[in-house]
Amino acid sequence: MNFRISIMLIIIVSLSTFLFAGKKITLDCSPTFGPIAKAFAEYYMSKNKDVQVEVSESGSGNGAKSLINGTTQIGNMSRFMKEKEFQGAVLKGVHPVAHVVALDGLAIVVNKRNSIQKLSIEQIRKIYTGEISNWKEVGGAKKKIVIISRESNSGTLDTFKKFVMTTKVKGKKTKHKISPTAESQGSNGAVKQSIQSTENAIGFIGIGFVDKSIKPLAINGVKPNANNVMNGSYPISRPLFMFTNGYPKIGTHLHKFVSLYLTKDGQKLVKQSGYIPVTQYR
Repeated sequence: MNFRISIMLIIIVSLSTFLFAGKKITLDCSPTFGPIAKAFAEYYMSKNKDVQVEVSESGSGNGAKSLINGTTQIGNMSRFMKEKEFQGAVLKGVHPVAHVVALDGLAIVVNKRNSIQKLSIEQIRKIYTGEISNWKEVGGAKKKIVIISRESNSGTLDTFKKFVMTTKVKGKKTKHKISPTAESQGSNGAVKQSIQSTENAIGFIGIGFVDKSIKPLAINGVKPNANNVMNGSYPISRPLFMFTNGYPKIGTHLHKFVSLYLTKDGQKLVKQSGYIPVTQYR
């Protein structure tokens, strides 16, 4: 192969790599956000055959890290970025912009065979600290409670700690620790499987993962459903975010993708994923 042909091949490969990179969208997700991200990716690629959308699920904390380190274009998170994450981003020249894509309620769930129908925030907190250790103490059967929690990198765990494990008395916040006997799971799906297979277990998952195989409990007398999340009556709810480095340039595939939730089709995909759209298309 002569020198001129070699140079031409290098140019062609480099050009094709450049063009492909411009039509590739990468997302690193919280497992909670996973159903929306995958639905958006499948839809967008069906409408844009020349675009590749890659979705990975490594947790909210890792989604933030990936965005800060420049290894993903979108960090999908089930919580807002922490102050230390913003600081780390700015130090690397990254400017996180939050896009609120959907609303979610955190459902407290038990096995279908459990007779319990409702709990208060205080009761849940005492269960997770270990102060309440038997279902009999909250009106159930005389059986030891099995606590299911999430891994430390989970945005869902952060939400649970914020709304359930934190108390405020006379302006002073107290963060209560989850019992060391709690079993840690890596995703909403894994928590659900544990609840299905363990009669005396309790756990927490995004409402998009709730189905008839488990029982969601009313919390403070309010059921975890879309209407109650939307009207603010359900006490454990949160927004779901897409974070980008700066606001995407209008007209680019990245901008169109992160704006999908504002469209009629995007809102339909959010609903089909089990979550609540933040806007209603008109």
